[in-house]
Amino acid sequence: MQHHVIVSFGRDKEFDFKVFGGAAADEARQWFDHEFTVLECDVATPTGKILAVDRILSVAKYAGEGRFRDQRTWAEQFAKYTAAILGRELIRVDVEHYSIGY
Repeated sequence: MQHHVIVSFGRDKEFDFKVFGGAAADEARQWFDHEFTVLECDVATPTGKILAVDRILSVAKYAGEGRFRDQRTWAEQFAKYTAAILGRELIRVDVEHYSIGY
């Protein structure tokens, strides 16, 4: 399956990725857990649980636009693992509005 992942930091600040095939969901969760810790992400949730979408959005936010622009390999991994977790053909990660659309 082909996935199209768009990561947006606002108008004219979008990064497009085409992902062919994919990774295992467990591998993707481990990658996001690692990046969440390394980037020292902080998410306040009423239940105390951090959902997969919260991890995806937080990692994108804390990594910042610069990492997506300057570290293409890392950004491609982000897209691949986002697609593996969410399993949708079209995924839009809107960092500015802290939302994910399909």
